[in-house]
Amino acid sequence: MTEEKFEAKTIYLTPVAASLVVAFLCGFLIVYSETSLETITPLPDTEFGALINASLFVTLIALGATFIYLAMRRFGISFVNFLTGFAFTAAVFLMSAFYLDILFYILDFQYSSLEIAVLAALITFFADYAVFLRKKESSGLSLICVGGALGAFLGAVIPTVSAFLILAFLAVYDVFAVFRGPVGKIAKEGLTHIRGISLSFRELEIGLGDLTFYSLFATHVLYNFGPAPAAAVTLGILAGCQLSLKMLEKKKLFPGLPFAITLGFLALALTFALSLLLP
Repeated sequence: MTEEKFEAKTIYLTPVAASLVVAFLCGFLIVYSETSLETITPLPDTEFGALINASLFVTLIALGATFIYLAMRRFGISFVNFLTGFAFTAAVFLMSAFYLDILFYILDFQYSSLEIAVLAALITFFADYAVFLRKKESSGLSLICVGGALGAFLGAVIPTVSAFLILAFLAVYDVFAVFRGPVGKIAKEGLTHIRGISLSFRELEIGLGDLTFYSLFATHVLYNFGPAPAAAVTLGILAGCQLSLKMLEKKKLFPGLPFAITLGFLALALTFALSLLLP
């Protein structure tokens, strides 16, 4: 998460908590609008299908991280910023159009596809300006919103078994990626110079992927199991993030997903157990 030693304080959970708030706001929009969304996984959510879905998802993430590292070594930071800028711009535009369409539907506004596209383009312009044209510290709000909105969308379009396996696989992969794989190498060679993939908060660097998958986890539980389990998972995620921060007091770099995902699952299991025991 960061390359500087520091004292773990609760204030460092602010970006994660803010991203989860954005995710829940987006999630409530999806739920309230009763929008019917198609799943994006290639195979049905059977045991075997979910295993393949999760494996493909994590493989694509691993390949993407490896490509960024190799591109950075071969072509330099400027080229990588061009690639991340394109991906960030596309994500912001698509998410803006998606949520604007839902919001206008809920508010019963009369609108056209062109109006949605223009508004989405304006939002994308301001997000890109904050992330790529101003100082890195000013990009935090944009990245928090993108992480929360993207996580809420993925939580709605990935079925449960696949979603949980993806999160579990990512928690394991994150350990390798940070300590032995491309993520750690990118961080050591210049993570702070690559725009659009991490958020700077004081001495802390938090990956946009971490914010997205925290949000995916919490909102998926909200959609499928209700507010109380979602609240429990959120507390588990925040507790796991705090443990990760404690590890950063001893290490210069530590993965953000393992503790957060593990404690999120434990909190969800505890919620289910209590629901069975209590009348």
